[in-house]
Amino acid sequence: MVISPLAPLAKQIDRAGDQALPLLARLVFAGVLLPYFWASGMTKLGDGPLGFLFPSSGAYVQIFPRAMEAAGYDTSQLTFFHWAVVVGGTAAEFILPLLVVVGLLTRLAAVGMIGFIVVQSLTDLFGHGGLAHDGTLGAWFDRMPDALILDQRAFWVFCLTVLVFKGAGALSADRAIFKNAP
Repeated sequence: MVISPLAPLAKQIDRAGDQALPLLARLVFAGVLLPYFWASGMTKLGDGPLGFLFPSSGAYVQIFPRAMEAAGYDTSQLTFFHWAVVVGGTAAEFILPLLVVVGLLTRLAAVGMIGFIVVQSLTDLFGHGGLAHDGTLGAWFDRMPDALILDQRAFWVFCLTVLVFKGAGALSADRAIFKNAP
């Protein structure tokens, strides 16, 4: 068996990566996606301190575009199901990113964010007619890295996938609360 003289260095880099990658993934998420999701969540809030329980009509248009069109943009014609999804989705836009950034229940929050991004992307493509807009979907391996759906959201999901597999890493609430958490 041949052992490379670089093997000890590679082991040290691997160990450092186990701590640095999740921390960097959370930092990138905080810098790029936390403001994006919170700004999106703010557009869905209704008036007053209980605005999260009484979402704006724009929230329904964003999440259920076809149902709102069919209802003549009258939210009173929608069902409890629509309200529950909008309230839950709005709460998720605030809570899940916060959990990711502070590193609390990070793996679960990252899986939730991935699911959120998948639903968001499907809504953008099929609910809002994104497939009809040239360039929105994009294509991989096409030398154009700026498509809103496939290209950008692939990076979002990759960042979150690091957290699913590696945990929150160093300097996280998970590490502080669950002493043995990776």
